Amino acid sequence: MPRINTLKTPTSWSWVEQAIAHLDLILLDHSHCERKAAGVALNLMFRYPSNTQLVRQLTAIAREELEHFEQVNQWLERRGIPLGPLSSPPYGAGLKAQIRHAEPHRLLDSLLVSGLIEARSHERLGLLATHCPDRELAPFYGSLMASEARHYGVYWVLADTYFERDVVNLRLEELAIVESELLVTLYPEPRIHS
Repeated sequence: MPRINTLKTPTSWSWVEQAIAHLDLILLDHSHCERKAAGVALNLMFRYPSNTQLVRQLTAIAREELEHFEQVNQWLERRGIPLGPLSSPPYGAGLKAQIRHAEPHRLLDSLLVSGLIEARSHERLGLLATHCPDRELAPFYGSLMASEARHYGVYWVLADTYFERDVVNLRLEELAIVESELLVTLYPEPRIHS
């Protein structure tokens, strides 16, 4: 399958095998991911309320992420999986640690980290759609792929709107390397971003 060219390395086949062997756990983690993605969009809107384009674009993303959260939760209910806590792999925290604290770097890094997570989600949902043995669940994952790619695009366009393109591309390159390095070791428990 094609991959978003921002990602430095493709997902390993080991992750695919681990994920399809534990689909219930992947679904539960997917629910958490959609909730967190909505929260990230909302947090950015609250942090930068005067950035009109950012607020407009991220309002739409937050709404869509919450719709996906609801859809994944419906799958959990159908399969009798209770919504409960999960331990987090080092992926999210590792990327968040790369966000610089001083403005305007904080805004740039926040947008690019969010975009990278969406790009990886696009790739992995595509892999699940292609390799998932559950004939009902596979098309569901396929239906979410376009949203993840669009979300990545929105975050990149916002970064490109508020910052010079060469600055965006340089920082994206740095963060994309870190993103790939965080996935070198497979997390022992299957997760969307492990």
